[in-house]
Amino acid sequence: MTKKERYEAFVKYFSESYPQPETELQYSNPFELLVAVVLSAQCTDARINKVTPALFRDFPTPEYMASSHFDELFPYIRSVSYPNNKTKHLLALSKKLVEEFNSEIPTTIKELTSLQGVGRKTANVIVSVLYNQPAMAVDTHVFRVSKRLGLVTQTAKTPLEVERQLVKHIPEEYISRAHHWLILHGRYVCLARKPQCEKCEIIHFCKYFEKNKL
Repeated sequence: MTKKERYEAFVKYFSESYPQPETELQYSNPFELLVAVVLSAQCTDARINKVTPALFRDFPTPEYMASSHFDELFPYIRSVSYPNNKTKHLLALSKKLVEEFNSEIPTTIKELTSLQGVGRKTANVIVSVLYNQPAMAVDTHVFRVSKRLGLVTQTAKTPLEVERQLVKHIPEEYISRAHHWLILHGRYVCLARKPQCEKCEIIHFCKYFEKNKL
């Protein structure tokens, strides 16, 4: 199977099986999504969804959060990973949103990554989900699954290398959806320690399965 055929099979399967995938983070406006994505770094969406209802209730806007302080905000997110750093990030990014962006969520990768706690992956999620831009956010699931399927080369060592290869070969209109396809497949089927090949419906174009003959 050529790389072109592998990508075609990937797009065909997921566009038919999961035509409109969505993030599992719960949010009701752009600011809430940004906060949730920042909190989700190295943490599960399920955990984030448990802490954000109270957080969003009491800090519904950048202005409310920016006017808070560490000891007030920290208890809301103490159960997520790296709560000290993330509390500082939320306070700083909220202040910058108010002071420099009129409390609006930026629309470009460059502007988003100027916010504390917002790396390229987070910025890609925001522009993809909020603004439907053809951006590919590469988290651990995307990194792992894209390699196992053979969509990207094993020599791709960084998230940016994986991102560039995926964006190069996936048709632009599918890129934002493909991010969710890879995440969900990695979260529920192609698990890190033990991929569930016996229940996987795409082993016919998976390089990992072909190599291991599970």
